[in-house]
Amino acid sequence: MDRQLLSAIAHRDHPIAAPVSAANLDRLLRRAALPEGARILDLGCGAGEWSLRALELVPSAGADGVDISPHAVTSANEAAVGRGLADRLTLHTMPADAFTPAQPYDLALCVGSTHAFGGLAETMEALTRFVRPGGLALVGEGYWERPPAPEVAEDIGEYPDLAGTVEAAESKGWLTVYAHVSDLAEWDEYEWSWTGTLARWAADNPGPDGEQALAVMREHRDMWLGGYRGALGFVTLLLRRM
Repeated sequence: MDRQLLSAIAHRDHPIAAPVSAANLDRLLRRAALPEGARILDLGCGAGEWSLRALELVPSAGADGVDISPHAVTSANEAAVGRGLADRLTLHTMPADAFTPAQPYDLALCVGSTHAFGGLAETMEALTRFVRPGGLALVGEGYWERPPAPEVAEDIGEYPDLAGTVEAAESKGWLTVYAHVSDLAEWDEYEWSWTGTLARWAADNPGPDGEQALAVMREHRDMWLGGYRGALGFVTLLLRRM
């Protein structure tokens, strides 16, 4: 099984695909105060939950979702059809950094996908190509609550603290106008959903694929419980293009 399929399976019970509750997702989108007829871009859209919820909140809006995973795009399309939003969400199976917009957007989403552009600062620079002046971006990014053990940092990646994350996000002509810092309960809900869903799928699918899924789940769970739980933070920044 390829890792993209494993990730799609793991996120089935938590389509937000980030340590953010549904209530806080709505709060972030409402704070964006999108205009009628808003154009929305979701880069690394996964199952599409962020853009679909935005479309529900603004019935006149339209959105483009971009993801490299065909499994994620299939899930997003199924969700859009099931919620009666398929005519307002256009999906693109391609790398986020290869997407070319036809015209600027009012809001760009990039939650947990800044790696597609090489990092947070590079993502903010790229988003200036997608968002109109005065438009908004919702960007979700990890940061270290406290210095991790060297082996944990090697596994997870190099992140600054929260202040450094905000500084990087604002380094390319953006201004933070709101933010949500995920709490431990949101992290636990996300991680237990991720690992539990994959474990249940593995139990229901014995054989090589199930064994691989179980090994991936255990590796991830060990890294979480024994490494970054309580150390890795997550912030979703609402930024305005200056």
